[in-house]
Amino acid sequence: MVDIRLETRGQVPSANESIPHPFPQGERGVGPKSYYIWTIGCQMNVADSQRLGSALEQLGLRQVGDAQNADVVVFNSCVVRQSAEDKVASALGLMRPLKREQPDKVIALMGCMVGPTVSKEMKRRFPYVDLFMRPQEYKPLLDVVGERLGVDWEGCVGSLAPLQPDVSSYVPIIHGCDLFCSFCIIPYRRGRQMSRTVDEIVWEVQHLVERGVKEVTLLGQTVDAYGLDLAEKPDLADLLTAVHGVSGLQRVRFLTSHPNYMTDRIIKTVADLPKVCELINLPIQAGDDTVLETMRRGYTRADYVRLVDRIRMAMPGVGLHTDIIVGFCGETDEQFAQTVSLLEEVRFDKVHLARYSTRPGTIAERKMVDDVPERVKDERLQVLEKLQTRIATERNAAYLMKTIGVLVDGHESGKWKGRTRTDKLVFFEHPRDLLGKLVDVEVTHTSAWALQGKLAGIQ
Repeated sequence: MVDIRLETRGQVPSANESIPHPFPQGERGVGPKSYYIWTIGCQMNVADSQRLGSALEQLGLRQVGDAQNADVVVFNSCVVRQSAEDKVASALGLMRPLKREQPDKVIALMGCMVGPTVSKEMKRRFPYVDLFMRPQEYKPLLDVVGERLGVDWEGCVGSLAPLQPDVSSYVPIIHGCDLFCSFCIIPYRRGRQMSRTVDEIVWEVQHLVERGVKEVTLLGQTVDAYGLDLAEKPDLADLLTAVHGVSGLQRVRFLTSHPNYMTDRIIKTVADLPKVCELINLPIQAGDDTVLETMRRGYTRADYVRLVDRIRMAMPGVGLHTDIIVGFCGETDEQFAQTVSLLEEVRFDKVHLARYSTRPGTIAERKMVDDVPERVKDERLQVLEKLQTRIATERNAAYLMKTIGVLVDGHESGKWKGRTRTDKLVFFEHPRDLLGKLVDVEVTHTSAWALQGKLAGIQ
């Protein structure tokens, strides 16, 4: 199972598609009445865009489906991989003629592409961009919008929870990261770890449930480091317990975890709380100890496998996801073979795979050499793709003719779709409107990517 973890919102394609012109022709509104947000990257970016959109809607702006018809255009960027940064640059480049035609249009670049300070090179490269904002830095744009509207936006904007959320919604609980893995740019762009309070998070979840949300996913770059920076020192187990108590909420998920912060107390809490899904997203990145040390991950392969054993002992049916980077600096054939054997040993439900690409400003870029040929990276990626497809096919086959619980979150190609507690994607047909319902589905077909079935009952 391969998921490059490159998501987009708006008229921009997925990671494996070419970039069409995202700005269709149309009439533009007058004044700051509409907004368009283009998002690429991880779930944290999606959550940031949703929260900014909520603020703009509270100021009276409406969301439109393209940049041509928007008075305010925001590009929420990602630089975790070169492919993501290239997509942002290409999409931004298409704004140059649009800005000439519509000089009053406000164009903002937000997210990890913007560092702590905006470089002269960034401004030179994109002179038609009005605002450069770091992740979660909404104030500069809201100041401009508020000034043009003639209002004090701080007196108008309340909770940033989405006003019209989906069945499942993201809730950021901790921003930034303190770990400084050698390959990662995130700590330099998102800053140090900063946790929100338990009360603030619970209050937001309550608002989301009142707006129809059935499931929340608690987000953080290192989500199980939650609370370490707060005076009261609550941990993720405390937060899960508090969120679990929200009336009307049906499911709770969290991601992404780090092996160094996943404690036995957190594991036990996930196992004990009925609303918390048995799903752990636990990146390992490589299966060889030398590579892990070079990556500055802070654990060994044996440490990781022992942790997986404890998780599976507490939750025998747990869904287990991981991240792996192939072709990191100096990775030999023998070291890559250790990653192959790790996948065979652990047998993950899903693996997010990526080829290593140097990120300017990281420890690896400053002190190491990206010496694995691109051809070799491609070959190694294909090896893991093929292996994980086989493993996922075998693991999913165990669901055949079994009845599983599914939270229905959408409709696609004439079928309802939803996910199990362990994050298995399930499709089934039924004439009734089942959006937001918890249903039982009897599985009639399985593959590496999804399960197909028929409705067996409504919970």
